[in-house]
Amino acid sequence: MSGEDEEIRAGGETAGEGIRGIARGTAPVPLSVLDLVTVGAGSTASRAVRTAVDIARTAERRGFHRYWVAEHHSMPGVASSSPAVLLAHLAAHTERIRLGSGGVMLPNHAPLVIAEQFGTLEAMAPGRIDLGLGRAPGTDGATAAALRRTERLHEGADEFPAQLAELTRFLDDSFPDGHPYAKIHAVPGPVQATSPGGVQDPHRPPLWLLGSSGFSARLAGSLGLPFAFAHHFSAANTLPALDLYRASFRPSEALAEPYALIGVAALAAEAEQEARRQVMTGALSMVRLRTGRPGLVPSPEEAEAYRFNELERGFVDSWLGNVIHGTPDAVRQGLDDLAKRTGADELMITANAHGGPARLRSYELIADAYGLPA
Repeated sequence: MSGEDEEIRAGGETAGEGIRGIARGTAPVPLSVLDLVTVGAGSTASRAVRTAVDIARTAERRGFHRYWVAEHHSMPGVASSSPAVLLAHLAAHTERIRLGSGGVMLPNHAPLVIAEQFGTLEAMAPGRIDLGLGRAPGTDGATAAALRRTERLHEGADEFPAQLAELTRFLDDSFPDGHPYAKIHAVPGPVQATSPGGVQDPHRPPLWLLGSSGFSARLAGSLGLPFAFAHHFSAANTLPALDLYRASFRPSEALAEPYALIGVAALAAEAEQEARRQVMTGALSMVRLRTGRPGLVPSPEEAEAYRFNELERGFVDSWLGNVIHGTPDAVRQGLDDLAKRTGADELMITANAHGGPARLRSYELIADAYGLPA
């Protein structure tokens, strides 16, 4: 490992602090929420943000461990293009639940800016902020080029670890003497403790690496960082990536042992037919996205009326095969089986549906199925 790699750590006073969750009720592992702040046809981004607040509050009340939002761009049906702004809003409306990014796409941003944003979030909600980082652009190549003001996309095997090391040094205020950035400080941050009368904040956001393949799995393991895998859209790679993460893991200040969560698409309804009706809205939305026609999440009625061609039907069948849906008991069984099969330390559930009420109800039903506190 390089000197830059060796300085990467996740923060916290003891290994695993702020990372490991607690399984509640009869859940096999801690349960968390991933929200894309989706915008359905006939609705608005303002309503989607209000729904995000409702879901975060519900997750907090019912004992879910953390709530993350994911960075996406140029997608009309996804209102989470600015995770830091959303998290600030959510921090003001919650008290205990961990909040974070699942994730911020590091190559889209200057590391100093991310350090400043998440230092500010940590000041708003001390001890509750996670900084999850991804390597992909979270959009198409043209949009990524517009975000970065360059047509050269910096997300390769050599550049991403260097970007990660730079971000970590800004978070820790740890550039060595003689480094061009040695006198540059991310504020809020540790530099404030070295000023006259300054007091060291005991927290800084733990770093997580996100991935859908082996690259981030290996990197997270080698650096002793927690790892989040996107099972909900890359299920075929889940077991190989988790195996690679665990095999590559080296204990660090952040973690003494591996800790991996997986994103899971799951939706519960009182009746199996209604659950199927709701997840079909996400299926049609994904078809349109994959064929270059991204839009608002269609209504259940629109999804029912849509006639899929043969290729689209094959895609939908494959996609739905990775979405756990049905009655609360069926969803609980599916989540239990997935946790056992993968050995994941945490399940982060994302609900694919058109309307906020269906998504909110799904989280309530899943909490009920596991006997989480009401």
